[in-house]
Amino acid sequence: MSNGLFDVPGADPESERAAVDFRGHGAAAPLAVRMRPAALDEVVGQRHLLGPGSPLRRLIDGSGAASVLLYGPPGTGKTTLASLISQATGRRFEALSALSAGVKEVRAVIDLARRRLSAGERTVLFIDEVHRFSKTQQDALLAAVENRIVLLVGATTENPSFSVVSPLLSRSLVLQLRSLEEQDIRSVLRRAVADPRGFGGAYTVTDAAFDHIVRIAGGDARRALTALEASAESSLDGVVDVDLVEASVDKAAVRYDRAGDQHYDVISAFIKSIRGSDVDAALHYLARMLSAGEDPRFVARRLVISASEDIGMADPTALQTAVAAAQVVQLIGMPEAQLTLTHATIHLATAPKSGAVPAALGAAMADIPAGKAGQVPAHLRDGHYAGAAALGNAQGYRYPHDDPDGVVAQQYPPDDLIGANYYTPTDHGFEREIGPRVQKLRRIVRGS
Repeated sequence: MSNGLFDVPGADPESERAAVDFRGHGAAAPLAVRMRPAALDEVVGQRHLLGPGSPLRRLIDGSGAASVLLYGPPGTGKTTLASLISQATGRRFEALSALSAGVKEVRAVIDLARRRLSAGERTVLFIDEVHRFSKTQQDALLAAVENRIVLLVGATTENPSFSVVSPLLSRSLVLQLRSLEEQDIRSVLRRAVADPRGFGGAYTVTDAAFDHIVRIAGGDARRALTALEASAESSLDGVVDVDLVEASVDKAAVRYDRAGDQHYDVISAFIKSIRGSDVDAALHYLARMLSAGEDPRFVARRLVISASEDIGMADPTALQTAVAAAQVVQLIGMPEAQLTLTHATIHLATAPKSGAVPAALGAAMADIPAGKAGQVPAHLRDGHYAGAAALGNAQGYRYPHDDPDGVVAQQYPPDDLIGANYYTPTDHGFEREIGPRVQKLRRIVRGS
């Protein structure tokens, strides 16, 4: 079922195979595969998920039973954690990739798991890129997950809230993995140089080379190991220095492009080019994604996010354009939708930029856990029920439309937040006009 990706050398090629053991890979396997942690104490990062008593820790310790969706960027350990769950629970391990499997393959694995269950064996079903499964494919998993015929471990780089059907989402724990920190990546690299599964001390890597690989890895352990391997392969004297890494790193990036793992790098560059108002760079990355067959809905979603995150009220029409582009992608599809995505990319890249919208939300959100969430003022409370007036609700409320200017002096926030300013318009684009208006409205509403 796994196309050999997780097969154990020497195991039965049919479905009756042992739980996956990545230590069985030979020297010909990529360094990132050879160095995949085979035990929990080899896992680096994700300390927020691996603490005592956490759901993921219970699963790996073999005491948890809930299916999980591991959500996070590439190279953060999703496949590794799935393997550790399988090993810890003693369950059979089956792996599917949403890039190649269909409903037929899903049902075949479930039927196999059902037969095993009748014999007292349980199965972990790992699905990579689960967000790429269609609704029908995801629905095919529901009964097996609910009845615990399989323990599902889904890996996704997409937010499951948007890419996984609600019934499956409600039956699974959603655990978000974070990009690895610099010290984590450095630890992975040093282990690979010294460990017999890696280079076994055959190479000397300079501190500057380690630092450079850590920088270009971007929190992705697999990318870091690939860059290290490509550099070592180019070494003639067993020494890997920063010049060798710089000369070899492009090879590492290309190696994983074919598997689709680099799409996050390209989409990141795409969005950052839009944010930086470099329309030509943005179009280059758009062309790369379209040429590689990237899902246009993925690109459209990022444009919609960028419209509010990086432009916001500096050009309110940017969000309208991005949403329209997303709708066109759904309505007419490819290849015609390429022009619409280009249209939206040019609009967003050339629009005035403002980070005031996410800053305003961040400031408001920060006050909630700080305890600044007092009672709603009585005159703003709902008065559409019997007894509301007796409680003083909705009494004294001033209806703004009764005022010639449409704005009246009146308290709106809870007492603890009187005078709090969250939204700070920039002087870019339309916000140059809305800024003075916001200040005037605040003065009138607050009676100052």
